[in-house]
Amino acid sequence: MNYVLTKDWSEILKSRFSSEYKHKLFSWLENEYASHTVYPPKEKIFNALNFVPLQNVKVVIIGQDPYHIKGQADGLAFSCHNGTPQPSLKNIFKEISTDLNIQMSDSTDLTAWAKQGVILLNTSLTVIEHLPASHSNELWHTFTREIVKILNEQNSPIVFMLWGNHAKSFIPLLNNPNHLILTASHPSPFSAHSGFFGCKHFSKCNDFLISKGLTPINWQI
Repeated sequence: MNYVLTKDWSEILKSRFSSEYKHKLFSWLENEYASHTVYPPKEKIFNALNFVPLQNVKVVIIGQDPYHIKGQADGLAFSCHNGTPQPSLKNIFKEISTDLNIQMSDSTDLTAWAKQGVILLNTSLTVIEHLPASHSNELWHTFTREIVKILNEQNSPIVFMLWGNHAKSFIPLLNNPNHLILTASHPSPFSAHSGFFGCKHFSKCNDFLISKGLTPINWQI
């Protein structure tokens, strides 16, 4: 197996999942990668966690599943490996530019955000080529719900950006008053004009972090 999960997160998750669950998840993944073209590459599945040690988490953005086109998925929600911006990411950049009055570059790699403490977590961490939501199942949903529960338990303030009904479904797991929950419509072209544009989540996030004595996120790419 080529799955990569940092020692930090491996230790945290060790006691959160049963041996039966872990066996089911990894056996299923092995079969899926052997039977189909699956994205992202195995070694990038857990990138959303691997870039951000738990003690460094400042922001959590929840997506749905990875891009299903070759060369795009890199393990970070909304991030695009090959530099071809997808519609939702374009709209995210538009909102950042308007909200913070900054010019965004042509890069679509969001690793810089992750390295500042932004977890870009898809609910399903893998997908079959050309079949969106093909791995949207209880195995992955169990995993990501547990991650959100762990994040909710942290005392250090965290901003949760929940865009669209899918991401908002995690609200019942978030009951820690130390954190800030920001909600809006999804940034896709179908819904961005229904509440995502103008939500000012990025300035609100930074204002909150500053108010808690934390360094704000540099959202400029």
